[in-house]
Amino acid sequence: MKITNLSLAAIAVVAMTTGAIAGDKGVDVKIGGQGVIYYNATDGGASGDLFNQDGARANAAIQLNLNSDLGNGFGLGVQGTALNTFGLENNLVSNVMQAGGGDLQPNAGDYEAITKAYLTKKIANTTLKMGRQELPKSLSPLAFTESWNVTKNTFDAIVAINSDLPDTTLVGAFVSRTNGNGLANDMSTFTKVGAKGAYMLTAANKSVQNTPITVSYYQLPSTGLSAVWGDVKANKLGPVNIALQGGTVMNDAANSNDAKAVGAKVSSKVSGVNLSLAYSKVNAGVIDNVGTGVKTPLYTQMILNQGAIKTNNDTVVLAGAMPVGTGKIIAKYDMTTDNSVAGKDYQELDLIYKFKALGTNMLAAYVMSDKDGQDKLNVVRVWTRYNF
Repeated sequence: MKITNLSLAAIAVVAMTTGAIAGDKGVDVKIGGQGVIYYNATDGGASGDLFNQDGARANAAIQLNLNSDLGNGFGLGVQGTALNTFGLENNLVSNVMQAGGGDLQPNAGDYEAITKAYLTKKIANTTLKMGRQELPKSLSPLAFTESWNVTKNTFDAIVAINSDLPDTTLVGAFVSRTNGNGLANDMSTFTKVGAKGAYMLTAANKSVQNTPITVSYYQLPSTGLSAVWGDVKANKLGPVNIALQGGTVMNDAANSNDAKAVGAKVSSKVSGVNLSLAYSKVNAGVIDNVGTGVKTPLYTQMILNQGAIKTNNDTVVLAGAMPVGTGKIIAKYDMTTDNSVAGKDYQELDLIYKFKALGTNMLAAYVMSDKDGQDKLNVVRVWTRYNF
């Protein structure tokens, strides 16, 4: 559903009016949202300068959320999203991080869309959620909502969540469309996930103390693709946490190779510093956020390295995090060995500071990306989010 002639003020009026009407009928309505300012600069532009206009992108966004308990086990959720550039493309940036209305040009104007619109129904131990919504990576590891961009991607889906079995959550879903989440993606246009959508079944079990196990199965009828993905986390093994993951994307097409991946992560806290070491291996197939976004479910995922780690490689990531001031500093280093014929190994350094200031959540990050045969890429990313 795309709004083509609706201003942010109109979205606000609709939300407040709906709340007032619902309130008159004795229905509880909660209105919230967030405001975002997002800036991303690279030295990959024509000038080769890090903060030059030709390598910079920016957006401002406002999201309004309306959530209501309609009674009799029914619930409603709606989210309106508006993007703007504040005219920064005229002198500070050359493009946007996100766009809409089918137009990816930075000077095309404002963009608005309904990015969530769903109805829920509680039936005994089963909850149905029908409509435009987010899908968490913990329950849908190969078709999930990504949070790295200005706003999150969402899906048109029907989801059933059941808790009849002891210590087990079963999730079944039919996913038909998504707006994806890539650089300058069109957040207002929803495209099909395959010609006939995708089916998913996930089982999450907590029978073993401190060891949650999650297994997911996917089927895309129109593409001949199916997939299995599993994740096991052994928490609180003394001072150490251990996690294992792995799966395969199978292709019925003739002469096609199945994608296979395994991963492991060991983490611990030493003298107030959270340390982790992660490893992943992917064969010549591709493991990513199938048909929806740009990231992978791998433990070795960092800010920019998805292109290097999603196929034909061995990757090791060393990470550390510690509290500083009102937030925490995170440092990650990636070493990826390219197992393809090209043999272009990859390295990445992420330095991130997440903190609170002026009543908002903020992030400041520096990324160094280095691939054999290419110039090093430096990236600075800054955003602030105010939740209300």
